[in-house]
Amino acid sequence: MRIERLSNHQFKIFLTFDDLNERGFNKESLWIDLDNVRDLFSDMMYEASDEIGFELYGSLLIQVHLMQAQGMHIIVTQKVEDYEIDEDFIEMKVTLNESKELIFKFEEFEDIINGAHHLSSFSLIDAAIYYFNDHYYMIIEDQTESPDKEDLIAIMAEFSTPSITTSYLIKEYGKSIFQTNAIQEILHYFE
Repeated sequence: MRIERLSNHQFKIFLTFDDLNERGFNKESLWIDLDNVRDLFSDMMYEASDEIGFELYGSLLIQVHLMQAQGMHIIVTQKVEDYEIDEDFIEMKVTLNESKELIFKFEEFEDIINGAHHLSSFSLIDAAIYYFNDHYYMIIEDQTESPDKEDLIAIMAEFSTPSITTSYLIKEYGKSIFQTNAIQEILHYFE
């Protein structure tokens, strides 16, 4: 679990799927076992509070973004009201979203070329490559229905790491290398 303070009233938590497994959850159980999920979020809030010195009180707005291969990003915003604060009471409003994209970070472009050769059997039309903050990123859109998604993630793990950077940030501030058909383009130019 990684925790980062964003402001006086906001912080971010990143949990990998391994972190969730250690806490007794998998991706599917987050949508079903609501009582235990509430306990999980409560425990995480207090753990984050201790780690970064964030005083918890009042209402917390929690936005959870599940990423296909990476884990989950959790943005916690504390609503500051003008009324007297009851420090023993915390109200949490949780919003869950699931991303349909896979995002991988590569150290070198050569790693992308090597990975592309292994991905040629997958029909990845919606794959894009960007350069951002001295790294290359491959964004693969909407592979949730693919029966071989786990194979794709396993292959990508050999050449890259799952990215915790959002596609919005990469697309906004990164340099586009290939916007579509990235695998086919790489195989065409670098075979």
